[in-house]
Amino acid sequence: MTMTTPWRVAAGTAAAQPGAIQGRGPWRLAWERLRRDPVAVASAATIVLVAVAAVAAPAVAHAVGRGPNDQYPDIGLTTAGLPVGPSRTFLLGTDNLGRDLLVRILYGARISLLVGVVATLLATVAGVVVGLAAGYLGGLVDLSLARFMDMVLSFPYLLLAIALVSVFGSSLTISMLVIAFFSWAAIGRVVRGQTLSIREKEYVEASLSVGSGAMRVMFVEILPNLLAPVLVLATLLVPTAIVFEATLSFLGLGVAPPTPTWGGMLSDSLAFYQVAWWFPLFPGLALLATTLAFNLLGDSVRDALDPTASRTSRGGAR
Repeated sequence: MTMTTPWRVAAGTAAAQPGAIQGRGPWRLAWERLRRDPVAVASAATIVLVAVAAVAAPAVAHAVGRGPNDQYPDIGLTTAGLPVGPSRTFLLGTDNLGRDLLVRILYGARISLLVGVVATLLATVAGVVVGLAAGYLGGLVDLSLARFMDMVLSFPYLLLAIALVSVFGSSLTISMLVIAFFSWAAIGRVVRGQTLSIREKEYVEASLSVGSGAMRVMFVEILPNLLAPVLVLATLLVPTAIVFEATLSFLGLGVAPPTPTWGGMLSDSLAFYQVAWWFPLFPGLALLATTLAFNLLGDSVRDALDPTASRTSRGGAR
């Protein structure tokens, strides 16, 4: 006959009750706050929609029978050589060379999202590593890395972009490297400041007392406690990288034409905005909607992860 201890019976009874109280960690609480936040849900839906549209760009081009660089001077331009407005043939109109604006905007989304995500990943990894090393090691290492981050933040990025383009030429790789180089220092300064505070905690001293090395303390004891602020910074860095890439393309320093980019399309539309309103409007709206969605999502993530923030109500209003 099997004996069952009283505490096991009580635990089983509590687990079986549907109204039993269950512990919730900070990440689960943050997820529940995000799910109840209508701004976060709408922003995430917009980002997913833009991503799906970017992935489906080749399918859309195949369905309409027009590629992103195909020119149609006969039906895509007026007799005066101006772009054609939105119609059943060209849903969003054409550009100055008679190319389908809808197809080019969808292909431009691929470039913007790729640059935003890859540049943010590179900047986040570099910022976390440098910030951890500076904050934990201290001394001359901290002084050197902190001054280097200050120098990067104060350096005019356009000068470096112009110099790199003049030497290596315009390319997607150069754009991502330039954006990542001028973005990692902001994350590094935040990580350094948090590391300076966390390294004085009791659990870090306990880990050192049992013989843990510097690498283990930094990446096992300190780094998990930095995931929340790093996640918020990375979410807010994506729209900055997208705008950065659009700025470089607008100035002719980004991806080389005829590759479609939102910044390049806005640059091409400068001479036609008075006679072809759709030319600057739709690429500008795509850029605005994407960056606004990422910014709002980043703000919502920050509020959800902040333990001192006011609790979100059931209706989503704070």
